[in-house]
Amino acid sequence: MKRNIIPHLAIAALPFLVTAARASSDEAWEQLAADVEAKCRKAAVAIEKPKAAVDPFGTSHYGLALVTGKPKGAKGLIVQICVYDKQEKSVEIGSAMDAEKLGFTSVR
Repeated sequence: MKRNIIPHLAIAALPFLVTAARASSDEAWEQLAADVEAKCRKAAVAIEKPKAAVDPFGTSHYGLALVTGKPKGAKGLIVQICVYDKQEKSVEIGSAMDAEKLGFTSVR
């Protein structure tokens, strides 16, 4: 009786393949988040020392972040929505919105 060993080898290798795929996926998500954060902070030209809170996954096509900080030359706290095109690796940033009107509070 001949036995085909290939299915047994595939089953034995499956845990290693899943672990490798998961590791590269985690690294890919971390890299995406880092790119979204860097590009969104750079695009937030109306904010002094902008901080970006990145959605860890975004949507299937876009990375998303909320960029916050003190408006240049003024007091207060503003928020801008930043959208990162995953395919083009480019960002667009929305207009400055008053954080208090959105229900955010300033930490001093």
